[in-house]
Amino acid sequence: MTAALIFEQLLNGVQLGVMLFLTAAGLTLVFGVMGLINLAHGALFMAGAFVCAWTAAQTGSFWIGLGAGTLAAAAMGAVVEILVIRRLYGRDHLDQVLATFALILIFSEGALMIFGAQPLWLDPPALLSGAVHLPGGAAYPIYRLAIIVAGLAAGGALWLLISRTRVGMRIRAGESDREMIGALGVDIAVLYTFVFALGAGLAGFAGAMVGPLQSVQVGMGEPVLILAFVVIVIGGIGSIRGAFVGALIVGIADTLGRVLLPMGFATIMPASDAASAGGALASMLIYLIMALVLAIRPAGLFPAQ
Repeated sequence: MTAALIFEQLLNGVQLGVMLFLTAAGLTLVFGVMGLINLAHGALFMAGAFVCAWTAAQTGSFWIGLGAGTLAAAAMGAVVEILVIRRLYGRDHLDQVLATFALILIFSEGALMIFGAQPLWLDPPALLSGAVHLPGGAAYPIYRLAIIVAGLAAGGALWLLISRTRVGMRIRAGESDREMIGALGVDIAVLYTFVFALGAGLAGFAGAMVGPLQSVQVGMGEPVLILAFVVIVIGGIGSIRGAFVGALIVGIADTLGRVLLPMGFATIMPASDAASAGGALASMLIYLIMALVLAIRPAGLFPAQ
C-alpha cells in the first residue's frame, strides 16, 4: 500500500461524493420544501445520462449532450411535478412512495422503448482526455478531476441561489412556513415546480457527467438513489450543507473501504477470504456509518433549521 494509491482513491472518493451531492441536494430540497418522498429521483439521473449520450452521439459534441441532458431532466421534472407530484402533497408518505415507485417503472420502460435494451457509451471530450501525474507518480484521469471541479462549481452556484437570492429566500421560507408565504402572495405552485425542476436538473447533470465513466443503461439510477438517501439521512434532511458533508463522507468511506479493507484482511487471512470478507464489510460500511450517526444525532449532522 503506497501513499500514491491512497491519494488516488481519496480523489475517487471525492469525485463520487461530489456526484452524490448533486443528486442528494435535489432530493433533500424536494423533501425539505415539499415534504415529498420522491423515489423517482434516480430515474431523472438516468434520464440525464441517456439524453446526454444520445445527443452527443448525434451531434458529436459532449458539451451539447451535457446541456441537453441537464435541461431534459429539468423539463421532465417540471412535467412530472405538474402532472403527478402536485396531487401528492396532501397525501401520506405511503401514497407518495407508491406513486413515485410507479414513475420509476414508467421511466425505465420508456427508456427501453426509446433507446433500446443495449447500453449506450459516452466518451469524455477531447479537452478532458488524458491523465495528470499525482504526487508519487500515479496517473489520474483529467476527466475525473473535471467532474470534481464541475460538481463543486454547481454546488457553489446552488448555495448562492439558496442563500443570496430572492428565489432562495422564498425556497427557505417555503421550507419553514409555506402557509405564510402563500398568504404573502407567493405562488406556491410555481415555487414547487421550480424546486422540483431544479432538483431534477441537478440529478440529470450528475447523470450526464457520470456517463463517460460507466455504461448508460436502464436501472443505473437506483443504486445512486439509495446512496442519496443515505447521504441526506447522515447530513440532515432539508440541509444543503448536510448533503454536501454527508456525500463526501459516503463517497470517501465507500471508495476507501472497498480498497483498504480487503488489503487489511489479507494480512491475517488468505487472499481469497480477505477479498470476500473485505468486500462484504465494505458494502456495509456506509450503512454502519449511517446507523452510528442516527444513534448520536437522530436528526443528522447538520439538520435544517
